[in-house]
Amino acid sequence: MAGSTGVVIAAMIANGGIAVLKFFGFLLTGSPSMLAETYHSISDTGNQVLLLVGIKYSEQEASETHPFGYGKAQFFYAFLVSVLLFGIAGWESLKHGLEKVSHGGHATEAGAAEFLGYTVDVALPVEAFWVNVAVLLGGITFELYAFVKARKELIRQMGTYGWSGYREAFSRTSDLTTLTAFTEDSVALVGLVVALVGIVASRVTGNPIYDAAGAVVIGVLLMVFAVALAVENKRLIVGESVAEEVEDELRAVVENHESVAHVDDLRTMFVGSQTLLVTANVSFDPELVTGDVDEDLAEIERKLKAADERVTIVYIQPEL
Repeated sequence: MAGSTGVVIAAMIANGGIAVLKFFGFLLTGSPSMLAETYHSISDTGNQVLLLVGIKYSEQEASETHPFGYGKAQFFYAFLVSVLLFGIAGWESLKHGLEKVSHGGHATEAGAAEFLGYTVDVALPVEAFWVNVAVLLGGITFELYAFVKARKELIRQMGTYGWSGYREAFSRTSDLTTLTAFTEDSVALVGLVVALVGIVASRVTGNPIYDAAGAVVIGVLLMVFAVALAVENKRLIVGESVAEEVEDELRAVVENHESVAHVDDLRTMFVGSQTLLVTANVSFDPELVTGDVDEDLAEIERKLKAADERVTIVYIQPEL
């Protein structure tokens, strides 16, 4: 949990700074790509706020109404991020970009940016092109900081659970807070590069259509990411189990316990970020007395938690 919180805070600081820089650049230049990137960074910052709320809410102790705790709150807030923030930001970026493309890519003149129906006239001390380049390069620097931190945590999890790469980690991790931050930082870096390429291409060719096209690409990128992240949230919200091979390993831990005759049934489900519920019906040696069974149950629980750090809640139904 501490690793996830650090990743989110780093991303929030980076994205907040980037949002200010991009909006400043848009006000000075009127660039469609810069406005699209402003929407992007504002959504990213709101994303981190929601993820932090989810982390805080999930830390509540289990209660009578929530006997397995509040861990799934992180899945819910991550889902809100994907649908409300990235979807809206993606749509606004796409809509603005398409509007400019339909007019040949022409934005307002440098130094006169239109925003929410108002025109902001600013006398630029330097050429608008260099303002955008400076802002985007600054954004890349901020985003790299957040990306490296999120990547480090994800690689740690990949090593711990033996995942072969990012694709497997994306489909198997229950730490959607880190996954969201990592993917968002990756998409943000791509978006910054797209905006920079669009602005440079418009500068070199003298055709503003490339700048407007950059906003379209950024919008599509955000919306695709929103759908992908929503799918990953859905699998955990509806109650996904741990991977089959991990479940087999947990079953083997129980079966190999000395007094266990066989495991009739074993089931798992993620009830929070890195929080796994394990239930099992277990047949014990019929010669065991009740007191011995209680000791064996406690020992099996200890072994399961030692076998996988995500195992937090264990319920075993003994059959004699």
